[in-house]
Amino acid sequence: MKIDIITAFPGVFAYFKESIPKIAEEKGLVKINIVDIRDFSSDTRRSIDDKPFGGGQGMLLMIEPIYKALKSIVPERFSSKDSNKKTKILMTSARGRSWRQSDAESYKDKIEHLIIICGHYEGVDQRVIDNFVDEEISIGNYVLSGGELPAMVISDSILRLIPGVVGTNESVIDETSFNKDSKLIEYPQYTRPATFTTDEGLDLKVPDILLSGHHANIEKWKASNQKEVSL
Repeated sequence: MKIDIITAFPGVFAYFKESIPKIAEEKGLVKINIVDIRDFSSDTRRSIDDKPFGGGQGMLLMIEPIYKALKSIVPERFSSKDSNKKTKILMTSARGRSWRQSDAESYKDKIEHLIIICGHYEGVDQRVIDNFVDEEISIGNYVLSGGELPAMVISDSILRLIPGVVGTNESVIDETSFNKDSKLIEYPQYTRPATFTTDEGLDLKVPDILLSGHHANIEKWKASNQKEVSL
């Protein structure tokens, strides 16, 4: 899979040099490219935003630098001959549809090239959304300062599902899972020491069943300690 992220703040994506994204790239399972939208500005000040027509608060990302950035990444999308259904262009936006685990699973299987435009400032020229974007995506019912964090969340949720990125398939499967209207929360987990004593003298212990070595009973305990929660 290839992921291109168009942003005004490329330095934010230092995260991709750590953890799961780093592992995915090192194994050659994904190629992540951060595109600085200011490189496609048409003036010496590297301007990418301007005041909205008709008045209003804040500044809008302009259509020209986004168009040029997209065309440098996927020129075929601007050709009448383009028929690649495995490329998807997303715009991060508070007004977008909420991203779900099922989306991550679908993209992992069906999308080869993901392009994410990070919204910022007051918004973006609507012509970008109407003509270049396949879908607007939100990661929650709240407003963030920009689309960089959502872009990282979306990317990470997909990357960790790619076979070979996380240690074993079981470590991905054996976690909180999501259904249409609910999620099944994974059982509690513990590691050494078996007893941790706080400075105040409080002994915090691992459940005895997990130390018993009785695998059948442990599996029953795990199953009984999963919880289904409505979304």
